[in-house]
Amino acid sequence: MSGIFHPIEGVVYCAPGLAQGYLASGAWVDVTLGDALRATAARVPERPAYISDEATITFAEFDERSERLGAALLETGLRPGDRAIFQMGTTVDTAIALMGAYKAGVVPVCAVPQYREVEIGQLAAQSQPRGYFVQADFSTFDLVGFARKMFGQIASLEHVVVAGGENGAGHQTVDALIDAMPLSRARAVLSDIRIGSEDVLSFQLSGGTTGVPKIIPRFHAEYIGHALAWMRHIGMTETSRMIWSLPLLHNAGQLYAFVSTVAAGVTTVLMPRVDIARMLELIETHRVTHGLSIGPVAPQMIAYREIARHDLSSLQLFGTMSRADSLEAHLGVPCFNLYGTTEGLLMGAGPAHSGPLRHFTQGLSGCPADEIRVLVPGTDDPAPEGEAGELCFRGPSSLRGYFRAPEATAQTLTTDGFVRTGDMVTRRLIDGVRCFAFEGRLRDNINRGGEKIGCEEVEAYVSHHPAVADAKLVAMPDALYGEKACVYLILRTGHAAPTVRQLADFLVAQGLAKFKCPERIEIVDEFPVTRVGKVDKTALRRDVAARMSEEQAARATTPGIAKEGA
Repeated sequence: MSGIFHPIEGVVYCAPGLAQGYLASGAWVDVTLGDALRATAARVPERPAYISDEATITFAEFDERSERLGAALLETGLRPGDRAIFQMGTTVDTAIALMGAYKAGVVPVCAVPQYREVEIGQLAAQSQPRGYFVQADFSTFDLVGFARKMFGQIASLEHVVVAGGENGAGHQTVDALIDAMPLSRARAVLSDIRIGSEDVLSFQLSGGTTGVPKIIPRFHAEYIGHALAWMRHIGMTETSRMIWSLPLLHNAGQLYAFVSTVAAGVTTVLMPRVDIARMLELIETHRVTHGLSIGPVAPQMIAYREIARHDLSSLQLFGTMSRADSLEAHLGVPCFNLYGTTEGLLMGAGPAHSGPLRHFTQGLSGCPADEIRVLVPGTDDPAPEGEAGELCFRGPSSLRGYFRAPEATAQTLTTDGFVRTGDMVTRRLIDGVRCFAFEGRLRDNINRGGEKIGCEEVEAYVSHHPAVADAKLVAMPDALYGEKACVYLILRTGHAAPTVRQLADFLVAQGLAKFKCPERIEIVDEFPVTRVGKVDKTALRRDVAARMSEEQAARATTPGIAKEGA
């Protein structure tokens, strides 16, 4: 049912005429995610929706449990359009909790379990959540206790819902809410709720140089259309099987492993954490056909020496952010490089595309209606053919505006609505196909295995350390994560430099997420500057890369030499 039934102040919606054009062309699918699951469950009720070591759930069971949870959430007092922060892992419980919220019209703010006071506080200030979902057994960190603490600090919060673990420590649990809601009553409650396919489905997050999360609304019709177009692009069908070991709450997890499962009936194998040997066993056992890597999966696969003992004959395609040629040679399976941004663009290539296109570019958009431009950075002028420029795009799933952030929106969008990604690419023509090769980033951030670290944010927190006069954070190369953070410090007179561990303890104590902490420290008397007097971070990145290369060479010739604290 097209339309917006629960408008949210601060959300920038697609213009009505454009929205109707997307619906008419099929780029958007005129259905809510709740109705999509109901249809899939009616069509293939006994097919597994999710398989994991914790549980297997069929589409019929998934539909029923999420139906009961959605109704229970409404009876607790949550309403369509309300926001709820989610801090949960890659589990069947997470899928049920998300689907229950989607059916109730509650909008998940898709955080990650690693976020702490700084990030959750910022998200709450922007989104004004009434609900908070956490997973009790995610790790040794007490997320339930953390939620209770934040509950006392965030005025808008009224409901904490706990999944996993033995109890909710005084709060509502997913299982208890489901158990107390009969299916017949659940269906009656939900039948009275009207949700439109153009209503907001979820709030996804985009990283930035400042570290303040920018909220990106995603919508039922466009998200379903985006996921199904991507499936077609890489040759997936409803009988395909996906494996997913990264955060399910990420935009990538939602598109690749959640919406496609719900809307198309794909079976997805979930892993709570990356474990290459176990992943290969699951591929073999469950006859997985497709896999995707963002961050550390592909490098660990390439380093895994016992690949020959696994039967990977079911695997048809594997995607990675880089090194697709090396991964394909190692697995003996077609592999491709991919590119994605939460602002709404997915690029890659299916097995029908040639090896050079799959291996040495990031492919092309999965949505035929996407328009892509390569612009001279900082302008609206096209970059000369064959030269690198900023990747910009506009299409059915592209950002219309960040939630309650008009200044950030103005900086990101061109005057005619193209999204500036901050990523540099070159255009290439391979086998008559226009594709794009990633060349680097313009923006001051670090991509640590798919998690974005805003350099300015971390620099501000590091500068609070009593020994630090000034700090500059840059990316350093890492074989596993792609990039990690190195901080260059100018020390205060008479102070000793902190170790990496001491600095991390200091930052975490201030409420910063641990994955944002620098993993190497370099001490300098001054920072290099450009000709116009700005700090030359390019020179710092070259410097740390050169230092690491020298250390690697030294270790190769003199075993035992290592960099302390790196």
